[in-house]
Amino acid sequence: MEAIARRLLLLFTTNMILCLTHSQDFYTIDIVQQSLQRAGFVAVRFNSDEFGAHCRFNYSLPGDLHGNTLLIDGQVISASAIQAVWYRKLWDLKTPEDLDPAYRNTYLKEYNTYQQIFFNQLQDLPWMNNMQADHAVCHDKLRQLKSARAAGLTIPQTIFTNDAGLIIDFFDRCNGRLVAKLHGALSRSMEGNAAFFPTTRLTKDDLPLLDGLAYCPMIFQEYIRKAYELRIVYVDGDFFTGKIPRGDEEVTDWRATRGRPFQWQHYTLPVTIQEKISVMMQELGLHFGALDMIRDIDGEYVFLEVNPQGEWGMLQKDLHYPIGETIAQKLINRIKNG
Repeated sequence: MEAIARRLLLLFTTNMILCLTHSQDFYTIDIVQQSLQRAGFVAVRFNSDEFGAHCRFNYSLPGDLHGNTLLIDGQVISASAIQAVWYRKLWDLKTPEDLDPAYRNTYLKEYNTYQQIFFNQLQDLPWMNNMQADHAVCHDKLRQLKSARAAGLTIPQTIFTNDAGLIIDFFDRCNGRLVAKLHGALSRSMEGNAAFFPTTRLTKDDLPLLDGLAYCPMIFQEYIRKAYELRIVYVDGDFFTGKIPRGDEEVTDWRATRGRPFQWQHYTLPVTIQEKISVMMQELGLHFGALDMIRDIDGEYVFLEVNPQGEWGMLQKDLHYPIGETIAQKLINRIKNG
């Protein structure tokens, strides 16, 4: 009992940063946690998909009973001890295998509600990213394009639609150079072992098939002839950029090159592009994001999209960029700066 009491006292009085992720996360989460711990913080991992199965919670008003606390694998997390939140990922809740299917919706509804109640207690703390801003950007790529253009970035001609006739006209207007992509992702990782629909270039033979848009609306954009592609990781004003050379064969979506490995290359963005991205990210309310851009054959930088929960481990691993360390330091700076 005495050992448990000492541990509780430590957890309630130590600087704590909540690392919000999921049970299948690896490498990137470790880098950030280790960096925070070296700086003297307790970096607590919260696997959002395991909230129901592995977590016990107690919520009450300030001064009553235990306050707002979680018990995860024997570790107590008090909302009052948390000083900042690194919001990396939020995954769907797992359901118990023995749960009657008739109660599944109720289980998910109630546990999602109670998980959100805990997050609400942390809303006035520094977050990277703020959950509401993060979700607003993820769920509205039209807003992303609007903010990018307002910041002075070049964007492709784009239509979001389920109208096949409109796309046939758009195809002709773009001289047969058109790509299609989903608004959301079918998979939530870059491991390539889950369902995946890459950005796909359309041909004239695809046009008769567009009646299927009634079942799945899509985003259509003019096809940009690329000199190369860029994955840009923005961390609260700092930039880490990886270049994908075009190679002998022009690929529409670099994520579809699995089995045909490419070598990430270091790249420095022009200051003018960095400034425009910073303006866009501030307008979107994001402190972190993974951006995809193309530099076209005429030298123009073309913005495609920003993912507030985008992957960056490959750039840290292959190019030795200190992205995880920078995320940790930026969070600490935000705590110190109030």
